Amino acid sequence: MATVLLRLTFVFFLAVTLWGTTPAVAAQSSSTIPAWLQKHVGMADGQIAPIVLERARALYQRKRRSGEVRNPCYLAMDATRPSTSRSGKPGRRFYTICEQRKFFRAVSSGYGNGRKLKRANFSNGRQCAGNFSNAEGSKLTAGGSYVTAETRTSFKGYFRRSGKRTPFHRTFLLFDGEGDTANARERAIGGHQAVFLKWQCRFKNPKSPHADKQGYTPYGRLVNYTGGRSNGCTTWSPANSRDIISLVEGNPTTLYIYPEGRDIDAVAGAVKAGKSLSKAGLYWNTTCLKTIGAPKFWPKRKLQPIINEWRRSLPKQPPLELPICK
Repeated sequence: MATVLLRLTFVFFLAVTLWGTTPAVAAQSSSTIPAWLQKHVGMADGQIAPIVLERARALYQRKRRSGEVRNPCYLAMDATRPSTSRSGKPGRRFYTICEQRKFFRAVSSGYGNGRKLKRANFSNGRQCAGNFSNAEGSKLTAGGSYVTAETRTSFKGYFRRSGKRTPFHRTFLLFDGEGDTANARERAIGGHQAVFLKWQCRFKNPKSPHADKQGYTPYGRLVNYTGGRSNGCTTWSPANSRDIISLVEGNPTTLYIYPEGRDIDAVAGAVKAGKSLSKAGLYWNTTCLKTIGAPKFWPKRKLQPIINEWRRSLPKQPPLELPICK
């Protein structure tokens, strides 16, 4: 019941925020964090690290001043945090902040799982991300500045629910980046619910608008990977995905993802030199830093040729043909 009430409260809040806010209201100075927001700043689960909030606020206020966004809320993500909190629940590292309404919410989110190739191993574990890149095909998270764009909803297949075959559609929220993240569309980077349909077979369904030329549609089972890894996209639980997409659909806002390449290089350098991150003015989640040892940023100019060579080496495979469902 508490979960239902929380969700209803959040949905009601979104409605009031989106339709009850005057666009002319100016954003607060990035140098002054409101007192109500200060209590959400910190390193504990559910809090946001100071540098992440500072950069997210600065990006949002810059885009508000330029008129690129009018949404009263903005988004942020800290990809250095672990997938699971000490309580055993999904770790919260994605933030929705609406300062005019004094609203702060932290939820779980996935990060890029990467790849393990012969020439380079840039794969990430399930608990902590140590590899980051903006290379197309890397399946890695790229920190930096984004603005939410349009949504696209696509049919993935059928699954069984309450004894009936039910179509599964997933909405994808596109991101537009800048600087190192300017190739977000090329990489098909965005946000969506952490659920995919694992195909098992195909069945005759000629009346379906999604049927192929032979009248078949794919069938499978839903796999929920909330709080885990993704192909580089930002992923949320189904409920949180609906809330976030409803907040920004048709009303774009900013998303800042930490860490950027410069942060990763600086932290890696400090670790190698045996320096204290706090004394050096650097930040990384301590739990994950112990797990990964040191992070690594793989810039597009170095990693893209390796990925392209690997792709060219792959043998040609015949088109996938699912078996007929029994």
